[in-house]
Amino acid sequence: MSKLRVGIAGYGIVGQRRRRCIDEHPALEVVGVCDRMFEADERTEGGVAYFQRYQRLVDLGLDVLYVCLPNDVAPEATIAGLEAGAHVFCEKPPGRTVADIKQVRAAEARHPTQKLKYGFNHRYHASVQEALKLAQGGALGRVINMRGVYGKSAFNPWPREKNGWRTNRAIAGGGILLDQGIHMVDLMRLFGGEFHDVKSFVSNSTWDLDVEDNAYALMRSDRGVVALLHSTATQWRHRFKLEVFLERGALILSGILSGSKSYGQEALTIVYREDEANGNPRETTSTYIRDNSWSDEVAELTACILEDRPVEVGHSLDALRTMELIYRIYCADPEWRERYHLTMD
Repeated sequence: MSKLRVGIAGYGIVGQRRRRCIDEHPALEVVGVCDRMFEADERTEGGVAYFQRYQRLVDLGLDVLYVCLPNDVAPEATIAGLEAGAHVFCEKPPGRTVADIKQVRAAEARHPTQKLKYGFNHRYHASVQEALKLAQGGALGRVINMRGVYGKSAFNPWPREKNGWRTNRAIAGGGILLDQGIHMVDLMRLFGGEFHDVKSFVSNSTWDLDVEDNAYALMRSDRGVVALLHSTATQWRHRFKLEVFLERGALILSGILSGSKSYGQEALTIVYREDEANGNPRETTSTYIRDNSWSDEVAELTACILEDRPVEVGHSLDALRTMELIYRIYCADPEWRERYHLTMD
């Protein structure tokens, strides 16, 4: 069987990392990449075409398009890929606004035979998958509440004058919550259900940019699960921690394997409720040394294409619901909502 022809739109750090995973898959072959930073608009190297614009890439007649572009153009590139007959993988976030993902979903509906998947990468980390299996298994009872912190010391890259598009509201659509905190928001939905009751404070008082550097949210889901979220660009020591408290124990996710290696050892601690323990119950901790999440995402989409089955993780409805919750957090702070004229549409 011939390999699926793959194009990568956006060939920065993320696009190149996707390329390595695609090259390792026996059913995939990269035939073209694009990036606006390329010096020439068209060249060929090692059988791979290089373009500056994604429109030229899409014209290659791809089987699969990977979209690793800034937030302002990711939705239109995703739609262009679908319209050209390709299956599409798009990195998070799906765009700048809820309206962006709704437009993509409308295009997806016009092409029901094609697969569309979004890169909510943290769902594929081994610690998260093990914790979810335990939570859904029922031995620890139902989820009661959650606390999550995800933060870094600045916007990336740093220093500020080199930040580029990630701190430009017109391009990015939002700051640390939309760029990094979206992973924690997605995981909270995964463990707690859909959150519609939201209170928040959002600010940009530290870095003095037109996107948020801190977002604090208190939320209650349709299941009655209460979650406390802090997404921050003022966490001087990088941190990832999600605590899920259940009736008969707790699941504590701490550290995450990442490209920067700055979030500490990835670990899952299982706490077992023991009424006689006086607040110091038995617990076990597992640590993880390999991050297969990127390769697993690529493999799963490829399997969905070859086996013609629906995307189950990171589908467009997941992307829509996560973006809606991001905007509920933004809009729940009346000062932030009014300053930037934000709506849920």
